[in-house]
Amino acid sequence: MSRFFRPPAPVLTLALALPFAVPVAAQSSVANRDDPALTLGTLSTVDVRATATGALSARNVFSSVDLLGASLLEDQHVDFSWELFSRAPGVQVTPFRQGTDAGRFSFRGFNGEGRVNAVKLLIDGIPSNDNAGGMPFLDAVSPLDIESIEIVRGTNDPRYGLNNIAGNVDVRTRIGGNDGRASVTLGSFGTRETQIAKGIENGNWSQNYFLGWRDSDGYRDHADARKINFAGKWFYTSDDGRWRTGVIARYYRNKALESGYQTFAEATQSPRSSPSYAQADRSERETRQLSAYLDGQLTDALSWSTRAYFNRYENQRFVRFSAAGLQQERDNDETQRGASSTLTWRPKVDWAHEFTLEGGVDAQWQDNAAQRYRTVDRVRTSQFRAWDFDLDTQGAYVQAVIRPTEALKIVPALRIDHVGGHFTDQLTGTTSPVYDYGLIRQPKLSVAYTLAPAATVYGNWGRTFQIGTGIDAYRTQARNLAPSLNDGWEAGLKFSPAAWLDGRVAYWEQRASGEVARVLGVNGVADPGGLGNIGKTLRKGFDLQLNAHPSARLTAWAAYSHQVARVTEPDPSAPATLGREIENVPHYLWSAGLDYQAAEKLKLSAWANGQGAYYVERTNTLGRFGQYTLLNLGATYRLSPTVDLNLQVKNVTNRKYVYAWYDSGSSGFSAGDGRGVYASASWKF
Repeated sequence: MSRFFRPPAPVLTLALALPFAVPVAAQSSVANRDDPALTLGTLSTVDVRATATGALSARNVFSSVDLLGASLLEDQHVDFSWELFSRAPGVQVTPFRQGTDAGRFSFRGFNGEGRVNAVKLLIDGIPSNDNAGGMPFLDAVSPLDIESIEIVRGTNDPRYGLNNIAGNVDVRTRIGGNDGRASVTLGSFGTRETQIAKGIENGNWSQNYFLGWRDSDGYRDHADARKINFAGKWFYTSDDGRWRTGVIARYYRNKALESGYQTFAEATQSPRSSPSYAQADRSERETRQLSAYLDGQLTDALSWSTRAYFNRYENQRFVRFSAAGLQQERDNDETQRGASSTLTWRPKVDWAHEFTLEGGVDAQWQDNAAQRYRTVDRVRTSQFRAWDFDLDTQGAYVQAVIRPTEALKIVPALRIDHVGGHFTDQLTGTTSPVYDYGLIRQPKLSVAYTLAPAATVYGNWGRTFQIGTGIDAYRTQARNLAPSLNDGWEAGLKFSPAAWLDGRVAYWEQRASGEVARVLGVNGVADPGGLGNIGKTLRKGFDLQLNAHPSARLTAWAAYSHQVARVTEPDPSAPATLGREIENVPHYLWSAGLDYQAAEKLKLSAWANGQGAYYVERTNTLGRFGQYTLLNLGATYRLSPTVDLNLQVKNVTNRKYVYAWYDSGSSGFSAGDGRGVYASASWKF
C-alpha cells in the first residue's frame, strides 16, 4: 500500500491539517447535497440552485463531478486556457508549448499527447473537439469570461458519444447581467494582456460581449505569440420566463513562433534556448463558432432544449521536430455542423419520491481536409499528404432518475451511436468508406445512497467507445474494424463531517477492448497513415479530495489522484508491450491551495500542483521524465470598491522541469516556464 499511495509532502500536510482546523465563525460555501459533486470556488446563483426544470445536469451523473467557480479562475494569468485545468483535481495538463499547438488536458489515465484524446469538450454546451479529439476551440475562451467549468469523470454519462471516452468538460461563459469587468496585465517574458467583458440586460433582452488580447515573447527564445479573441452573446427570454432563445458567436486568432524541441541536456541546462534548426518554424490558428439555443418549458412537467452550431478550425504549422528531421507544413481545415435536442419529463408519481425521464438526440457532420508538405524555410518542396474526408455521427440516449426512497437514487441509461463517412486520398485518388462500426450500444447504470446528511455513497458502471481519427476511421484495407469499447466502473464516498468541510474518495477502473492510437510520424519521412493498434488496456486508480472553509477568512483545498495505465493484451506486432505502461501517464497528480483574507482589503493566496514521472514509450525502456512540483503565490489588494490590484508569482522556486515525447525513433524535450511575475489591475463597471 505504501508503494501504491505515497502523496507528496505538501498534499499530505494539508490533508492532515484540514480536519483539525478550528471553524471560527464558519461561513461555509459547502453544500450538503445528496449527489457526489464537489465545488471549488464560488458559483453563480444559477449554477448553485437545484435544477427543478430543464435538462438533467452533471449533478445527476453520480460520478466524480467537479465544479470550478469563476472566483478560482478569473484572476489567473495563463498563455492558454487549458492551463487553468492545473487547478482542477485529478486533471493532467500536457504542455507542448510549441506555437499554436501548445498543450491539452486529460484525466483518468489518458494523456494529452494527441494519440488518444479521451475528453469530450463543450463550450456553453456546444461540442468543441476537432476530428482527432483535440481542443483548439478552447483557446477562444479567456479566464475573465468563464462563469464555471463542469468536469465529469467516468463512463456513465449518456449525454455525449463521440470523444466521451473518459468523461467530459463543459466550459460555461458569462451570460446575462449588467456588470462589466476589465483587466490589464503586465508581466515576465514580455507579457501584455487586456480583457474586457460587459453584460447588458434590459427587460427580455440580454447582451454580453468579450474582447481579449494577449502579447507575449514567451519564456523560451523564438516563442513570441500574438492572440486575439472576441465573443458576442444575445438572448431573449419570454415575459413568463418559460422560453429562452439566443445566439453566441466566437472568434479567435493566434500567430506564434515555435521554439522547437530540445535535447534533455539543453532543456535542463539551457531551458530558455531555442535550437537553430527551429528558427523557421511558426504557426497560425483561427477558430470560429456560431451557436443557436432554444429552451422551453412546454408544460409544468415537460421541458425542451435544442442546440444548433457551426464550428470552423484552420491551422497552418511549419515545424521541424529535430535537427535530423525535415521541416513540414501541416495544414488542417475542419468544418463542423451539428444539432442536439433533449426532452425532459418530470411527472408526479405515487410510487417514487422522484421520477425523471429524459431522452436526447444529436448529430454532427464534419467536412475536413488535412495536407502536409515537405518544406525548406517554409518553401514547399513536395507534398506527402492530401486527405479530404467527412465524418458523420448520430446518437440518441434515454435515461431515468428514479428515487424509490428518500435516500436512494438510481439512474439507468442507454446510449446508441452510429458513424458514417468517406475518405479520399487526393494523391492516389482512392476513396474509402468509414469502418462498419454498426450501432454502438452503451448501457450505463448509476446509484447513489445517502447514508446520512453528511455522507453519500455512490457507484456506477458504464460503457463508452473509441474510433480511429483521420484516416484511421476508414476502411483503407480489406478487414473491418470494430469500435473499441471502454467499460468502466467506480465506487466512491462523498462526505461532509462538518458544515465547513467536505470531500470525496473514489476508486475506479476502465478497460478498453481494442484501443487504437494515432501514429503521429513526427519527422514526416513517410506518411503515418494506418492504424496504431495498442490492444486491450486497463486503467485504474483512486482519487482523494478535501475542501474546507474553516473560517470566514480561510479557504483550503487538496486533491490527490493515483493512476496506472497498462497494456493487458498487446497488438501481435508489439509483444514487448505486454504488461507495460502506456506512455506519458504519470502515476500521480496532485493539487492544493489556500486563500486567506489577511485584512479587509488584502487577500493572500498560495496554490501548488505536481505530477509523477512517466515513460515516454510503450516498452518502458527509455526512462521516465516529466515529474515536477510547482508553487505559486498571489496577493490581491482592493484599492476601491471597483478597483483591484493583483500580483502573482508563478513557479516561485524557479523549478526546472520538462515535457518529453518519443515517436518513431525520435525524441524531444520542451522546458517548462521558469519563475514569472505578473501584475494586473482590474475594474468593475
